[in-house]
Amino acid sequence: MKSRILVAVIGVPVLVWVVLWAPSIVMLIALCLLAGIGSTELQQCVSGVKRSELIGIAAIAAAFVVEWYYDRPQAIAFLFVLEALIFFGYAIRKGGEVKFNQIMAGLFGSIAIGWSFSAFLRMESSGIHRGWLLLPFILSFACDTFAYFAGLTLGKHKLAPKVSPKKTVEGSVGGLLGNVVCGLLFAYVMDRWFGASIAAVPMVLLSLVCGVVAQIGDLSFSLIKREFGIKDYGHLFLEHGGVLDRFDSVLFVAPTVEIVLTLFSSASFGLLN
Repeated sequence: MKSRILVAVIGVPVLVWVVLWAPSIVMLIALCLLAGIGSTELQQCVSGVKRSELIGIAAIAAAFVVEWYYDRPQAIAFLFVLEALIFFGYAIRKGGEVKFNQIMAGLFGSIAIGWSFSAFLRMESSGIHRGWLLLPFILSFACDTFAYFAGLTLGKHKLAPKVSPKKTVEGSVGGLLGNVVCGLLFAYVMDRWFGASIAAVPMVLLSLVCGVVAQIGDLSFSLIKREFGIKDYGHLFLEHGGVLDRFDSVLFVAPTVEIVLTLFSSASFGLLN
């Protein structure tokens, strides 16, 4: 709990500043770092070593995905193909030393993690208010926090005992309800102080969908940890874990919010009044 509070006291103001007021280049650098570190953590988990050429390649490739979405999004497909050639070419050069799961960890870490983090850049470039970029964090961290306390006080029925033994059905429901509350508070703040009127019912639905997605993201990365026998992906956030421990849900929620805003942000769909 002390670790959670310390990370929140330092991290939340920095996060809000980067998302709302920092120049776009600062946000780009932060996302490149997060993607690179996250890809490194995944490759370390799968490979079982702290340093290797493959880990370095994975980190650089993930940062490049984010940077290319910022600088040359029209050429991103070329980068994806190039990265696949690089990872498989490296494995071929090593003559069987690099296993298929390491290649897939490199590709997933660079392409998928990089693509997920770059969702914030794509949302910003769409012209919407930058306050919207806080929503993936809110609907991820709120779900995690409310689920934690609901499970701690009310939890009796295991949600996925073979994947994450401490998570409960009661905690899951608490996370969904917490997301709805925080989603409505977000809509109120955006309406009152930023002039972005958001319809309540679509926000409730979006909060519930993102709550489900956030929990799937959390359990997905827990599944990987359990398969490879590690407790945390890293210690960047002290006892709070690494990038993939703290942003596992965000990696799933950010593209979800992006897709929903792209499809339903017009007045005819009612998300924005």
